[in-house]
Amino acid sequence: MKIAVIVGARPQFIKAAVVSHALAARPELTEVMVHTGQHYDDNMSAIFFRELDIPEPAYNLGIGAGGHGEQTGRMLIELERVLLAERPDWVLVYGDTNSTLAGALAATKLHIPVAHVEAGLRSFNRRMPEEVNRVVTDHVANLLFVPTELGRTNLLHEGVPPAQIRLIGDVMYDAALFYGAQAAARSDMLGRLELTPRNYILATVHRPENTDDGRRLRALFEGLAQVAERYRVVLPLHPRTRGALARERVPENSLARLDIIEPVGYLDMLQLEQNAALIASDSGGIQKEAYFFRVPCVTLRNETEWVELVESGWNRICPPLTAEAVARAVAAALAAPRGREADFYGDGRAAEHIVDA
Repeated sequence: MKIAVIVGARPQFIKAAVVSHALAARPELTEVMVHTGQHYDDNMSAIFFRELDIPEPAYNLGIGAGGHGEQTGRMLIELERVLLAERPDWVLVYGDTNSTLAGALAATKLHIPVAHVEAGLRSFNRRMPEEVNRVVTDHVANLLFVPTELGRTNLLHEGVPPAQIRLIGDVMYDAALFYGAQAAARSDMLGRLELTPRNYILATVHRPENTDDGRRLRALFEGLAQVAERYRVVLPLHPRTRGALARERVPENSLARLDIIEPVGYLDMLQLEQNAALIASDSGGIQKEAYFFRVPCVTLRNETEWVELVESGWNRICPPLTAEAVARAVAAALAAPRGREADFYGDGRAAEHIVDA
């Protein structure tokens, strides 16, 4: 059986890595990995394949940046050519990016079955491009791998046949267990940045709802600058955010208080997450990784797909509308008691369950 795996962004490389290892253990299965090139520079792409010990993709389409329509359209054209040449038995897509949507649509129009990892997530905000991507992908997919019971419930409410849904846990939890141990042994990120465990805040900002809105962007960075009066704030800077900061002319005195660094590899990022006092981020995956390492998290958005983390006290939502709101949310999270322990994300064998299905 031949399985074409479509990836394009750094969170997908991580998810695909653990599934690739599980696929490689099954000689009757052949994996053909296709990289759309949505994330394309070394810090956002190539380093992950090296660190995660997965083969270079069979295809790298080199699509690069662009508007949603342009990027998705170019991906559709190139992915159709690859799928016609390879004729896989299944196409496997991950998450909620334009690469996810393009892979699912290209396969569906060629009548190739689609499997969607991380299905059923909903923010219920259709202004988020990720929400549109995940809803459309779920409704053309033939096999939907959901990480949580809530994801299964969402799909059932939308009329997805129960036989197509598999509750398998979260592949990010698999990755955190396996690569987290490697990060502790192999990464020297704390030493390089002269950081003390539990004595710094880790922050990331990349979502368009924050980078494309000057008011939110300024509030977010000025709020983090207020936090930096008491804690070091380490912020690996996404290329999109770097451009937005220049465009919006965010005050230099705010940026100067932060430890802004280049994007880092997965193992270095895991070490930063494992040892932070708190994580403040608009990322979907980092919210979960914070929980895996039992680090409190502030989500710098209006909503989250990972509702269970908010309900259990590990995460709190903070729309970055003012600098004061951001600073207050971080202070409150640092002062709050630890969240409730629960088995949200499966048994750490989600990749094996995917391959079995």
